[in-house]
Amino acid sequence: MARHHKRDPSGWDAVARWYDGWVGADGSEHHRRLAIPATLDLLNLASGEHLLDVGAGQGVFAPYVLRTGACYTGVEISPRLLALAQKRDLPRARFLHGDARRLAEIPALEPASFDAASFLLSIQDMNPLDAVLRSAAWALRDGGRLVILMTHPCFRVPRQSGWGRDEGRNLQFRRVDSYLSPLEVPMKSYGKQRAGTTISFHRPLSRYVSALAACGLLIDALDELTTYESGASKAERRANAEFPLFVGLRARKFARGAPSP
Repeated sequence: MARHHKRDPSGWDAVARWYDGWVGADGSEHHRRLAIPATLDLLNLASGEHLLDVGAGQGVFAPYVLRTGACYTGVEISPRLLALAQKRDLPRARFLHGDARRLAEIPALEPASFDAASFLLSIQDMNPLDAVLRSAAWALRDGGRLVILMTHPCFRVPRQSGWGRDEGRNLQFRRVDSYLSPLEVPMKSYGKQRAGTTISFHRPLSRYVSALAACGLLIDALDELTTYESGASKAERRANAEFPLFVGLRARKFARGAPSP
């Protein structure tokens, strides 16, 4: 559900057609019902504000941002996803080619020029985390906010977590086999050609908190989102209500040396 860096930064090119068909113009159901509303709530954009969407993919988030009256700039490293985004007819939106780790190298961007920045289901496809967050902090004005919406790293570890069932207690439980160890997980290939493999970077939640703070980005909100799917049994419904699918973090940029509120 994300669309950015792996070892080959343009690696999403190989799955761009499949990803665009799966997500659609308005986003997947997870986008529409969970990820996008939560990201907008955390951003709390005002009319006239400027948002930088890092890992913009084919521009799914842009129409939702524009409806708030804010202005939208999306940065994407995959040329094929960027081309899809640029075909959208969206006034007050622009889509730029660039690397999330080096936003300062994009000629159209200036330091401290954005009121807000977002990583909508993209940051877990980006590495190294410190470089990506430093780059985003460079783009934010003092007091600006950064919002990360991602799969919950405590419960949704690629290939290291899943569902189990305790028949004796009639409970469905979440099994987590690895959490604290950072992981680079190759994801399965998609599309008819099965070409290209994207990489998901797992990091514990503390890694995000520390990396944000090191960039002068201090967290002031956290939102944990359970799925909208109810489940067929009582045990499934309880498990779905107890184990978050996504987590949203909001951090604000403060000038170095300035006291935090």
